[in-house]
Amino acid sequence: MPRAGLTTDRVVAAAAELADEVGFENITVSALARHFGVKDASLYSHVKNLQDLRTRLAFFAGAEMIDRIGAAVAGRAGKDALAAFAGAYRAYALEHPGRYAATQIRIDQALVADSPVLRRTAEITYGMLRAYGLEEPDLTDAVRLLRSTFHGYCALEANGGFGAPRDVEESWHTAVAALHGALEHWPRKH
Repeated sequence: MPRAGLTTDRVVAAAAELADEVGFENITVSALARHFGVKDASLYSHVKNLQDLRTRLAFFAGAEMIDRIGAAVAGRAGKDALAAFAGAYRAYALEHPGRYAATQIRIDQALVADSPVLRRTAEITYGMLRAYGLEEPDLTDAVRLLRSTFHGYCALEANGGFGAPRDVEESWHTAVAALHGALEHWPRKH
């Protein structure tokens, strides 16, 4: 019988907080059980195993992140939408490093197909890119370019990887402007 007060949502939300404190890779069922003052077995009424917990955390963090991005891009198009999207992405990654790391894991494709979070992420991302006149396969290529650029920049920034005296914020804005230029002049497939 599940312990009173514990729910799957509470367990996942606590895992998100813990991930930001200790790092996503350090999340364990035991650490989470200690947080609640219960035995590990009490949590298995709410999550199957560590992989299930991490997958649920990935969906939880992905929903938070795309909600933030969706609010930022609402009513915008082109360069303004791209800048808002990029800014919301970066802010989330830097404010919630453990949760952000969860959004980068590979998820079982059977779960991906049924995920409203991933559908919403695709709708917002592809919708923003369609303003540039992109269609498949260019859309997929553009998504990969944006994701790898944003992720790489955020990872380097979070780890102090930018040592040059140039302001990191200025470099970010320049990178986003360069991406806008690349999207406007995309080498379309025929």
